[in-house]
Amino acid sequence: MTEPPSRAVPVRVRRHADGIAMDDLFRSAPGAGRPRDDTPRAGTDHPFAGASTPPRRHPPADAELVERPGPAAPGWLAVLTGAAALGSAAALLWQVRPVRAAHLLPWEWAALACLGALAVVCFGGLTRGRTGSAWVLSLFGRYRGSVRRTGLVWISPFVLRRRMDVRLRHWRSEPIAAVDAEGSALRVVVLVVWSVRDTARALYAVDDHLGYLREQVEAATARVLSQLPADAFQGGAPTLRNAEAVGDALTRLLSAECRPVGVAVFSAQPTRIEYAPEVAAAMHRRQLAVLDARHRESVLTGVIDAVDDTVTRLTSRGLVELDDFERQALVKDLTVAFCTRRGDLPRPNEE
Repeated sequence: MTEPPSRAVPVRVRRHADGIAMDDLFRSAPGAGRPRDDTPRAGTDHPFAGASTPPRRHPPADAELVERPGPAAPGWLAVLTGAAALGSAAALLWQVRPVRAAHLLPWEWAALACLGALAVVCFGGLTRGRTGSAWVLSLFGRYRGSVRRTGLVWISPFVLRRRMDVRLRHWRSEPIAAVDAEGSALRVVVLVVWSVRDTARALYAVDDHLGYLREQVEAATARVLSQLPADAFQGGAPTLRNAEAVGDALTRLLSAECRPVGVAVFSAQPTRIEYAPEVAAAMHRRQLAVLDARHRESVLTGVIDAVDDTVTRLTSRGLVELDDFERQALVKDLTVAFCTRRGDLPRPNEE
C-alpha cells in the first residue's frame, strides 16, 4: 500500500519594497536557535506597523574576509623550546671550549646560528593575551587570522599584530538633530550597546568601525524618528514617546546596517527625545493648550453627566413634573451650579 504524497505547504515570505526579506536580517546572527522575529506587521497595534524602514543594500563582502583562528601556540611551549635551544648552544660551546674554542668548524657555526635564531624566534613571539581583546594578524597586507587566547601566548614575530577590543561596550551619542513626521525639529540622545563580533571585517572592511557606528546611529535615528510625530495633539495616535517601540526599531535597523562590518548591536535606546530650542517654547505652549482643552472637556463631560442624572432621577421618581420650558430652566440652573462649584468652567452667561 503506497502512502499518499505529502502536500507542499506554501511559505509566504514578507519582503520590503527593495526586495530584502525581513528574515534575512537574522539569518547570519549567531546562536543555537532562531531569534524571535519582532518585525512590526501591518494591521497590528505596534507604533511602527507598516512604517518600518528596510536596511539598505550593501556591496558583497570579500568571502575571505571572515574571522578565523590565527596561527598561535601556548606560551609555555615557546619558552621551553627557546630554553632548550639556548641550552643546546651552551652545551655545544662547553664541549669545544677546552680544545678549540676560537676555531669552530663550519657545521658548528651553523648549528649555533640555527639554535640562536630559534631562541630569538621563540622568545620574540611571546606576548600576553588579555581577556576581552584579540590579536588581528596580517602578513604583507593579507589577513592571516585572529587570536583570542588569553594568558601567555606565542605568535610568529614575522606577522603584524594589532590588538582589538571585543568586550561588550556602550556609547552615548551627543544630541542628534532629527525631525518627526510633522517636521518638528528634535534633539535625541541614543545609548548604544555593541561589541565587535568579527575582528577581520571590523578592521579591514571599514577605515574606522567606531566612526562607522556613529554615522549609522545618526542615520538610523533620523530615519526612525521621521516616521511618527513626537506628540499626538489630536487623538490617541502612536507617538515617539513610546521609547520601547522606538528602541526596538533602532536596534533592528542598526543591527542590520552594522552586521556587514563585523559589529553586533545589542541595544539602541533613546535616552532623551526633546524639541529643539528654536521650537521648544512654541511646542510647550501647544502642549499646555491641548492639556487645558482636554481638562475642560473632561470637566464639561462630568457636569453634563451629573445634570442628566439629577434631572432623570427627579422626573422618574415623580418628585417634580416639568414641561419643556421648566426642564430647560432646571438644566441651566443645575449646570451653572455644578460649574460654579467646581470652578473649572465659566458660567454660561459669563463673557
